[in-house]
Amino acid sequence: MSTRKPQSFTIEYSGLVNMLKSECGICKGYNPRTDTGEHPQVESFLALWDTGATGSVITKNVVDKLGLIPTGFTKVYHANGDCTVNTYLINILLPNKVGFHSLRVTEGVLNGADVLIGMDIIARGDFAISNSNGKTKFTFQIPATHDFDFVKEEITKAHTPIVASKVPGRNDPCTCGSGKKFKHCCGKDN
Repeated sequence: MSTRKPQSFTIEYSGLVNMLKSECGICKGYNPRTDTGEHPQVESFLALWDTGATGSVITKNVVDKLGLIPTGFTKVYHANGDCTVNTYLINILLPNKVGFHSLRVTEGVLNGADVLIGMDIIARGDFAISNSNGKTKFTFQIPATHDFDFVKEEITKAHTPIVASKVPGRNDPCTCGSGKKFKHCCGKDN
């Protein structure tokens, strides 16, 4: 269990959206607890949140604007196949000062954003999306403190949970309504 004080933010969109985006700040990798010297300049970029991405990605624009130097390279897999790309060490500051330091990211090509927030960040906290009253809202918090379970929530409200139907026994009436025993109808070995 983490002793870190929870940090969170919420973004609400008017209308239903199919992409979650937020502003974020990025600077060269810097650990404020151990690194000495002046904190690197933080620049603002638009980020796209993607639960289908294993790791976070930055574009060449971010690399050039911050003067980042590659820390290595790695093979990445994407919709068009795979390739080898540079890796970088950055700090990222999400809305409401929710931050991560010394994060290893890869360089890639993105459409409509300069940063892709992947599961390397999302999995560290609570992440929820709701679509209600014609609006999309997403919220994120680190460290994770919630245990979301909508089925358990419904059971607590005394609703009947959805349960998979029982497979009929060989001598039970067939579920197709023929009146035959299951073993002589739909359950017959072919």
